[in-house]
Amino acid sequence: MTKLPGDCKEQQEAENWLIDRLSVDMGIVLRKKRFSLKGGWIELDGFCESPLVLCEAWAHIGAPRGGQKHKVMTDAFKLLFASTLVDGDDKRILLFADPKAAAPFRGKSWMAQCLIKHNITTQIIELPLELKARVVKAQKRQYR
Repeated sequence: MTKLPGDCKEQQEAENWLIDRLSVDMGIVLRKKRFSLKGGWIELDGFCESPLVLCEAWAHIGAPRGGQKHKVMTDAFKLLFASTLVDGDDKRILLFADPKAAAPFRGKSWMAQCLIKHNITTQIIELPLELKARVVKAQKRQYR
């Protein structure tokens, strides 16, 4: 997902782990993908050409705080835009490390309904305990 100034190596490591685990679960290889644009680029956390899968991961533990919901919805919009840059029927996935982090994007909220309307699925893969503990510690450090 889009990196914020508060993102850290623990969260990046956890997001990489999530993408790798989703690859195994789906039986595909998801890799970072950079799309060149006129005057810029966008990058997805996970991309597979066949079957066509586009994915953004968020390794946050706990309920989103402040503008973090906007961050996730920005990543959803990035998935929508990236889907216009590829040919074929794609699967769009927002991947979360924690059910509480995913909660606002599931159920009946406007954000959840928006994701459903645009065929963006939410998936949760919980981190191994050691990695989860490091992410939680990093989050505490960031929010001081």
